[in-house]
Amino acid sequence: MEEDRKKRIELIKELERIRGAHVITYITSTRSGQEVQMAMDCIPRVYEHLRLIKGLPAETKIDLFLCSNGGDGTVPWRLVTLIREFTNRFSVLVPYQAFSAATLTALGADEIVMHPMGMLGPTDPTVANQFTPPDPTNPTQRLGISVEDVSAYVSLVRDDCGITHEDELVQAFSHLAGQVHPLALGNVKRSIAQSQMMARKLLGLHRDAAADEHLINEIVDNLTSKSYYHGHPINRTEAKDQIRIPTIADKAPEVEEAMWQLYLLYAEALQIDTPFDVTRFLYGDMDAVLQLERTPVHPNVLATPGVPGACKKGSSQLAFIESSGRCDVFQSDFEILGFQLPDGNIAMRQVVKRLEWNAQ
Repeated sequence: MEEDRKKRIELIKELERIRGAHVITYITSTRSGQEVQMAMDCIPRVYEHLRLIKGLPAETKIDLFLCSNGGDGTVPWRLVTLIREFTNRFSVLVPYQAFSAATLTALGADEIVMHPMGMLGPTDPTVANQFTPPDPTNPTQRLGISVEDVSAYVSLVRDDCGITHEDELVQAFSHLAGQVHPLALGNVKRSIAQSQMMARKLLGLHRDAAADEHLINEIVDNLTSKSYYHGHPINRTEAKDQIRIPTIADKAPEVEEAMWQLYLLYAEALQIDTPFDVTRFLYGDMDAVLQLERTPVHPNVLATPGVPGACKKGSSQLAFIESSGRCDVFQSDFEILGFQLPDGNIAMRQVVKRLEWNAQ
């Protein structure tokens, strides 16, 4: 662990040397089965890193090295405005994906430095709450609803199906409201309005809101209603030429190489490329699972139907906030329990023992 941090610190300092700026990294896990979202609990941690920076804000440059699939839509405003309290020049470095709320965060920067592998994403929110329908594949989870999905349904009815009569449109919308709670549809509308407002406010931190109103509206439009698909990856050429984000920096090979090497170290620490499979974690391989009916799977517990057949403890690193002077890790300690059901199938349950930020 200490050796891994030393390697990351070397690259952070290398980036600082090349860029002439203080570097703070914020990386959330995009690992399948252990994805973590940007959340407000990052703010106090980032603040502790900012406090370590010596010098006047007017003479200080800060780079946020950011990689995330997004998260809480209120985080970008708080994060960006906090960092701007300590700097005269704020940049976001995007080594790989910076989607949704991470894209909004980048909009608040004076400069966005994207690696060739870097990706931004549409900022239309996806809403999942107690009013959205349950996921048919996992009834314990709620389906996420995007405002673009709702708009696309209306467009399908009106434009593709040719239904334009008011009574028929009302009937079509009533059918949708019969499948999706009306309060969920209202929440979707409110969320997209909040996302658009947030994007305008963030862009307004470094643009003239009046003089650049047309450009700001165009960028916000391009990142919401004109992107069509929430998962669409926006590369740096598209971000600059089509989305028309003016803060996309020119290519810088030396910076890009350091960015990529640092990202690879975080990807290794978070095991990004290895999906978290609870069955494989617990039993090792599928052959062990197939032997459950005949073989005890725990030294002290027989594989009795309905009784825990196995228990294994684990620990995972899920996010990093790091600078040359400090390292904060969001870590989970958990247990995976395996149950053999009367019908012979295996049921899994994950019990989280600890989930918190720790300074290392």
